[in-house]
Amino acid sequence: MNVLYEDNHLIVVNKRAGEIVQGDKTGDEPLCETVKRYIKDAYAKPGNVFLGVVHRLDRPVSGCVVFARTSKALSRLNDMFRRGDVHKTYWAIVERRPSSQTPQAEGAYTTLTNWLVRNEQQNKSYAYDHEVPGSKRAELRYRVLTVGERYLLVEVQLLTGRHHQIRCQLAAVGLPIRGDLKYGARRSNPDGSISLMARSVDFEHPVSHEHIHVEAPLPDDTLWAKLSTPSDPSPILPKGRGF
Repeated sequence: MNVLYEDNHLIVVNKRAGEIVQGDKTGDEPLCETVKRYIKDAYAKPGNVFLGVVHRLDRPVSGCVVFARTSKALSRLNDMFRRGDVHKTYWAIVERRPSSQTPQAEGAYTTLTNWLVRNEQQNKSYAYDHEVPGSKRAELRYRVLTVGERYLLVEVQLLTGRHHQIRCQLAAVGLPIRGDLKYGARRSNPDGSISLMARSVDFEHPVSHEHIHVEAPLPDDTLWAKLSTPSDPSPILPKGRGF
């Protein structure tokens, strides 16, 4: 387990692709239990260890996950996420499709707005360009960081928090995420991951009120290394929801 930041009130870890944040029907050990065990061992905590889950990442996605170590931090972080005061920046490697209607050169942010319908049985969302029954409005903005021969590296900031939002909206405009067969990628990644990560998280500490910026390392992958820019551009973050 890779701890990116920790103090008495919270801990931020780098989730690996394939891990689940909370327990599910698979019975696999979730990341929250791994973190609890780490805290118990590192600080010789007697009894049960408190750990609050405030947000999640899809199983095939990697990157920053924030956990609360105290009930005070949990309550305040929940409020902060709900208000959109926690800002997460995502990076994704997407396929270059000739039919893509989106910019394929480095530049300013493009905003995407769709209405998403979630299919529970398929565990998949569908994007529409207008409101339909059962849909929820979804908005994000993205920009191209690097243009490769067959792929683009894009940076994404969520303005709403919907099921599979980044995966669904990018695929809807002809930019499926590398390895994401569910949303139209040509082939899977060897390790079963998709090339989407929560690259960084920015927020005001819920107790000390310091500014916290945490960045996850890039996956150990040749294409990530090839497409990644020498330095993170660190754009001005909009007020949006961090999911």
